[in-house]
Amino acid sequence: MIGQAWVCGEVLIDLIPDGLERKAVVGGGPANTAKALAKLGIDTQFIDGISTDKYGQMALKQLHKDGVLLDFVKFSDKPTCLAIVSLNDQGGASYEFVIEGTATFDFSAFWLPDPVAVKPSLLHIGTLVTAIEPAASVLFEWAKQVAGVAPLVFDPNIRPAVMSDRAEYVKQVERWVSISSSVKVSDDDIYWLYPGVKLDQVANKWLSMGPELVVVTFGDKGLTGYRKNEKVAVDAKKVVVADTVGAGDTVGAILVEAIIEDGLDKLTGDRLAVMLDRAAKAAAITVSRTGALPPSKAEIK
Repeated sequence: MIGQAWVCGEVLIDLIPDGLERKAVVGGGPANTAKALAKLGIDTQFIDGISTDKYGQMALKQLHKDGVLLDFVKFSDKPTCLAIVSLNDQGGASYEFVIEGTATFDFSAFWLPDPVAVKPSLLHIGTLVTAIEPAASVLFEWAKQVAGVAPLVFDPNIRPAVMSDRAEYVKQVERWVSISSSVKVSDDDIYWLYPGVKLDQVANKWLSMGPELVVVTFGDKGLTGYRKNEKVAVDAKKVVVADTVGAGDTVGAILVEAIIEDGLDKLTGDRLAVMLDRAAKAAAITVSRTGALPPSKAEIK
């Protein structure tokens, strides 16, 4: 298993309004990233707790379908984490998460893989598991070990519905930034974390904390990559949008692909621009489809 990419974080179930009922849809940003990487042809291990309940089996089936490897999954009879989605009259979504006591957040040091023994090519981690305790601290101690042997890509993927305390959320995010090689983040995430602060200022602050590269997504306004003394921006691709689910996770997968193939130190100048443009293409394909359905390598070309 030497050289495989690791993606750690939640796979959960979104319960979405569908008439008088709710439809169960497999979700979770890290799971979407793992699926996107596998479809790019990268051997990808997904690391999470997965329930033996019907929702866990739904998630398992979808991960298998997209070719994600599951050697490091912890299976248990604890329930699957649920995100209960409500829609307002304008179609805006709000979420209520059922996290406590679930298999999804059941992390402990004894079952997480040993990075020194296994030596992954990279670890991608983020979303709820990096913010919600006690999972966040368990994973942080483990991730510090991983960062000693492989690059670490962090995607905060902010969810105020589960942590409205902005100061606490910033504290959690910044400790992960401090051990990361690269960060992928949306402009909305930054604006929520640091209201009133200029985005360039936040990106440069994070770069001073340790990462070599910060990639910021701006939805239909494109993407920007920040390195120390360098800023490279590309436009989004014009496309008819079905929904935006999984777009940012697809960008994260393209970033991981480039780091694995070229090395983080090579992602500068023209090469950084090429990566960002490829990410924009991949994200455009994802948003042209309903649901988190990232493209294959062949589709991007």
